[in-house]
Amino acid sequence: MTINAQLKALSKISSAITSDKYLEDILRLIVVVTAELLSSKICSLMLINEQTGELEVRATQSISEAYNNKGPLKLNEGIAGKVASSNTIIYVKDVTADKEYKYRDIAKQESLKSLLSVPLCVKNKVIGVLNCYTSEEHKFSKTEISTITAIANQAAVAIENTDLMVKSKIIQEELETRKRVERAKGILMRDNGLSEEQAYLKLQKFAMDNRKSMRDIADIVIVAEQVKLT
Repeated sequence: MTINAQLKALSKISSAITSDKYLEDILRLIVVVTAELLSSKICSLMLINEQTGELEVRATQSISEAYNNKGPLKLNEGIAGKVASSNTIIYVKDVTADKEYKYRDIAKQESLKSLLSVPLCVKNKVIGVLNCYTSEEHKFSKTEISTITAIANQAAVAIENTDLMVKSKIIQEELETRKRVERAKGILMRDNGLSEEQAYLKLQKFAMDNRKSMRDIADIVIVAEQVKLT
């Protein structure tokens, strides 16, 4: 791996992270660029599912259905699980002969040999793992390890930022919904002489009867009020 190739790979990933690409596209680019950089047979990015606490493959450049459809790993299970739980890099000389590697049958089927597994970490919190496989026995150099670690760190930041943006958007939508519902309640209370609880229950019942959200019903009440005033 030349320094030029290393810089080009990091630059390409940095550009993707700062673009308006969707997260899935960024993750896909990361594994493709990493695989090309290391001449990897398979490169995969696994993320921890916060609901199940398991590692799941979220991106890979592999066309192997057996590998792409393999099941999730619990933390501390298999190589990737150990990397995630210990926040340490693990190198395996031959995954087909390593007893801790869970999918040795798939490794043999796909001619996988050496593995470098690196944690994706943000603020000392591991959120996933980046795996690089070679088709022949390979001792990863310090330069290769440091480059993959840098890529893993970039990926972790991209994922964390996207997660924060999504959470922020959800919070904003919830706040806006509350405002709209409160406004609609006020209209019903004034026009129908209802208490706050009665007005809320009326909105709730109408939403359930019409299979709509409280936000949708609140918007209908507000629009009707505006039409009445024009």
